[in-house]
This record gives sequence, structure tokens and C-alpha cells, in this order.
Amino acid sequence: MRHWPLGLLLLLPFVGLGGAPLFDLDEGAFTAATTEMFLRGDFWSTYLLGEPRTDKPILIYWLQAVSIMALGPTEWAFRLPSALAGSAWVAITWLFVARVADPGRALLAALIVATAAGVSVILRAATADALLNLWLASAGYAAWLWLAEGRIVWRYVGFAAMALGFLTKGPVAVVVPAAAVFFWCASRGEWRQFWRWGIGDNIRALGPVLLFVVLASPWFIVQYLREGMVFFEGFFLKHNLQRYDSAMEGHHGQYFYYLWVVPLSLLPHTGWLLAALMRLRQVWGDPLQRFGLLWFLFVLIFFSFSGTKLPHYVYYGYGGLILILVGQTHLNRWAAFLPALLGFAFLLALPWLLAAATPNLRPDDLLLAADLGAHFDTTFIAVFALLTLLNLIWLVWGRSTQRVIYWQGVTAALAFALVLLPAIGGLLQDPIRQAGKIAAGMSAPLTLYGVNTPSFQTYAGRMVARRAPQAGEVALTRASRLADLPGAEVIFRERGYLLVRMPVAAGR
Repeated sequence: MRHWPLGLLLLLPFVGLGGAPLFDLDEGAFTAATTEMFLRGDFWSTYLLGEPRTDKPILIYWLQAVSIMALGPTEWAFRLPSALAGSAWVAITWLFVARVADPGRALLAALIVATAAGVSVILRAATADALLNLWLASAGYAAWLWLAEGRIVWRYVGFAAMALGFLTKGPVAVVVPAAAVFFWCASRGEWRQFWRWGIGDNIRALGPVLLFVVLASPWFIVQYLREGMVFFEGFFLKHNLQRYDSAMEGHHGQYFYYLWVVPLSLLPHTGWLLAALMRLRQVWGDPLQRFGLLWFLFVLIFFSFSGTKLPHYVYYGYGGLILILVGQTHLNRWAAFLPALLGFAFLLALPWLLAAATPNLRPDDLLLAADLGAHFDTTFIAVFALLTLLNLIWLVWGRSTQRVIYWQGVTAALAFALVLLPAIGGLLQDPIRQAGKIAAGMSAPLTLYGVNTPSFQTYAGRMVARRAPQAGEVALTRASRLADLPGAEVIFRERGYLLVRMPVAAGR
């Protein structure tokens, strides 16, 4: 019974998995590519809307495919692999911190992973990021245990995790743990230790490296035999080197981009970050916290200079950041509750802020926002009003005890999963989901015209091309593009999204 708080945290990633439609672009792209594996009968190579998808390796697609074979093509099933990875990430974090510190700090570490705002989103997203973070945390913690204990088993665990991470998202799964070990060894002048971790100092020590090759290389070899250099050029050159060198798909930002992402993504636990910033000298003096700091700083700085910036890139350093946060011995009530109070107050005001911003939207987006009140309804307002009030009470009259902080995190995670994400998802994605389900029952070829919403293919369960529709074809488009399609019959119209059928050419 004494472990029930951890049990609840392990279950949290599964809450609300099916509550929101799939989000475009990321969830839509991953799930549409998985759907296309079934449509093409090809489970080795990934395609998206009929074109080779070289963005990511295969592991997450295989896991999604197994999930939907067992449970059917639902939002819950597509997101299940991420929830399982998230639950495992919580467990790995608890086990590691309990081993190197104590159960109290281990529970706090698990709490932050399971309930911090930004992290809790990726734990429920049908993308590769929860799975990658599981492998990064496993590799980083195994590396520390090898550094501290010298047992070769931890090198095997770490290299196996890096191999699975390489199959999940590529080189970043090796670069991040290797950088953490390198800078830790550099800070102590132990250069030989880094090489011993990397390649070992005898033939027997090469075992972990060989394990990495055995696990990570077969699929890439198969891809080379099937696709030649096309996949390698797209994956390594375009989606790794070019993504770092320049902004892709509009995902750009200033060098200080992650300086606001980090505190916001940690809500309601941002106070632990503030406490750590006040004690950087003590952080550096503690070996484990220094390792975590170097891990996190490498990721923060590395991706701050990346041309392409997405919020979840900095999460690759959160395995190290957690070690710093739980190293803080006390959190006063202002640090514990004021950031959360401001965050919940902002979410409480969000419906009115969105309503105030709508007059400045483009015509298509203005139509999409027409149903704002139906999604950000009285339930939304009541939930975030209650959370704002609770944090105000805790701030003024409460104490920052572990029990209060635990329930603050759990209630925040439940509100995000059951209220916030469904509200945003319903507003942005409901028309696409409805259009896809209508298109599932049609026989005409399907296209996307003027939109990039691959979740349409997922919901339709049919092949979709992204191009101008031809005679007799059905297209998902937006109201502003209807003038480009003379004679098109509108089959479905919902808040600016249209499903249209093109007229059949005369004589056919």
C-alpha cells in the first residue's frame, strides 16, 4: 500500500489517451504513415501520402502497428505505445533515483516526469518522443551507474538503450548520452574513462558496442538494400544535418527560444528549477547533480543553435535536469505555488484571450474559431478556476509539503489530459476527423488540396494524395480554396474545412 502514489503516477500516462483528436502535423504524420504500412502491405519502409517518409526510423511505427492490430485504429491505440513508454520512463526514473538517493526524492522525480505540463503532453502523443526519452533516460542513468560502480552490465544496458533509441529517432540517441559522459569526464580530467565507456580497453569490453550494432543495424541494412541511398540521404542529410543547419517546416526560433520553453514545460513544478538556479555552486559540487547539469546544458545549448526548433527537443536533457531538481532539499511555498498559480490563471483566462484574438485571424482560421465557446465551455472554466483557487490557498495559507506538491502535480496532469488537450484538439481537429470518417465510406480517390493534415488519411483509412484533385476525386480543402475548384460539389462543411467532390468530365 505504501507504493500507491507511485502506482498512480505509472497509470497517469494512460489517462485521456482517446480524449482528443489526432493533432496535425506531428501526430497526423506518424499515424498516417503507420496506416499506410497496412494500406501498402509494407512493414519495412514508411511512406506518407504516397511519398517515402525518411524522417524517422522504424521502431515507433512497428509499435503503433502492433497496437492497432490488437485494438483497432483508434486514437487510444495509436497513442498507447507512447503511454507505455511514458509509464516505463516514470518507472526507470523512480528506480534510478531510489538507488542513488532515497525513495522520497525518487517519488518527486517520478512526479515531475509524469505530471510536468510539457512532458505529460508527449506521453500522450502518437509520436516518437516519449519512446526516445525512455531510451535517453535509460542510457544516461546506466552510464552514471557504470561510472560509479564500474560494472560492465551497465554498459550493456546503456548501449542497448542507445541502439533502441537509434531505431526510434536516429543519432540523437547516441549523441546525448555520449556528450553527458564526455563532459562529465572532462570536468574531472578523466579522459581515459570516456574512452573506456565508449569502446572499452580490451576485446571483452567491445561486447556493448557489438550489441549496439546487432540491435541497431539490421533495419538500416534492409533499408539500404530496398531503397538504396535515397533513405540515407533523406534521413541523415536532410532530417538530421539539414534540420540542424536550417529551419524546416516553419519551426524556427531565436537562440533564447528554450529559455521560456523550459520553465513553462515544467509547470506546476517550475519552482524546483528556480530553487536550483539559486544553488548552482552546490549543484556543481555534487557529483550526480553535476552529471545531470552537464547532460541538460549540452542539450539546451546544442538545440539552441539548431536551425529547426521544437519545444520537445529540449526534453532530451530532462533526464539530467530531473537529477538537479530532486537534489534541492526544500522548496518554499512561493516557489512551489506562485508559478503554478500564474499558469492556471492564464489557462483560466484562455477562452477570453482567444476570443479577443479572433478578429485578427485569417478568414479560414476565423471560421475555425467560430465554435470557440463549445470547446472552452463552463467545464473548462470551472476546472481551471478550481486549480487557480487551490494554488492561491496553498500560496497564502498552505505549506509546501511533499503531499501537497504530489496532489498539485496529479491534479494538474488530469486537468491537462481530460480538459485542456480535448478542448484544443476539438477546436483545431474535429472537422478533419469528421471529414476523414465520411471519406472512409467513399470509393472515389482522396486528396488534400491547400492543407497539410495527414490525420485525414488516418481517419479515412484509405490512401490520400496531396495535390490538386482531378475529375471525380474527393478533396479535403478549406473555404478559401473553393474558388480554385470550379464545379466542385460540397459534401461536408465544418468551420472552414470542406470535403468536396470534383465533377466528372463530360463523356465519362
